[in-house]
Amino acid sequence: MDRRHVLTGFAAAAASIALPASAQAWPSRPIKLIVPFPAGSSPDIIARVIGEPLGAALGQTVVIDNRPGAGGNIGTGAAARAEPDGYTFLFTIQGPLVTAPLLTKKLGYDPAKDLAPVTLVATSPNVLVVDPKLGAKTVEEFVRIARAKPGELNYGSVGKGSASHLAMELFKARAKIDLVHVPYQGFPAIVNAILGGQVQASFMVPGLAMGQVHAGKLNALGVTTLGRVASLPEIPTFAEQGYPGFEAISWQAVLAPAKTPQAIVDRVSSELIRIIKSDAVRTRMLGLYFTAAGTTPDALAALMRSERENWARVIKAAGVKME
Repeated sequence: MDRRHVLTGFAAAAASIALPASAQAWPSRPIKLIVPFPAGSSPDIIARVIGEPLGAALGQTVVIDNRPGAGGNIGTGAAARAEPDGYTFLFTIQGPLVTAPLLTKKLGYDPAKDLAPVTLVATSPNVLVVDPKLGAKTVEEFVRIARAKPGELNYGSVGKGSASHLAMELFKARAKIDLVHVPYQGFPAIVNAILGGQVQASFMVPGLAMGQVHAGKLNALGVTTLGRVASLPEIPTFAEQGYPGFEAISWQAVLAPAKTPQAIVDRVSSELIRIIKSDAVRTRMLGLYFTAAGTTPDALAALMRSERENWARVIKAAGVKME
């Protein structure tokens, strides 16, 4: 399935949807949006961008409930177990929904069974950054250097099984290069490791990478989307540099506990699609290096299935296992 088609936004449904008798009073109290990452993190920031206008549209306050831990799995599990009454929703990234079930035997929840897709909120590329001292300014220059030093270059990630880890494993397989994986606790630690010479490369989210790139402390070689990114027009894609079809996007989405009344899911989805596609929110997201999406629940479900299939192949081929 072409993910460009999946990620294409759909026209917003009518904002007013008839609710069953049991849900006529909804919402009659504040709505909780669980974010399984700390305050100030990228998911937290985007959740707040959409949370306030969603509350205004529904006539109730949307309360951001940060529940960090275990790479997002703790908060995601809490949302999956929440009462499906329309007063708890989840805002999360792809990791707890796609790769965590592939790597963790006792996860405590099944995204396909315990969560109902609402909408895809935003997408973002990963950016391949390297130590300027390597002398690489393009993907192919980096590949030539890596091939000349098999097993001698290190790359950092934010943990085994993370998007930054799996993106590099995918690239290693495509480029036929041998790099050593070094996990860290967060992207700031990776930046410090590159500046200190402990690692030479990483796939990073643009919000954290580009400040260092503009300061000349990192070289940005390529973005992992199929087409160039509006907020990063100067950085070429991997496809432009000899790796057609190479894609490793990051994305953020809203889901609800399974068995939440469909009329409520549809209403929230409709309101969010309208909000996400508004000029104000699209511009705000662009400034944060995100591309606003806004899709139907079915489109988000299809993306989750496609991503799980794709990354399952990468995990198997790379032999990635959680200890």
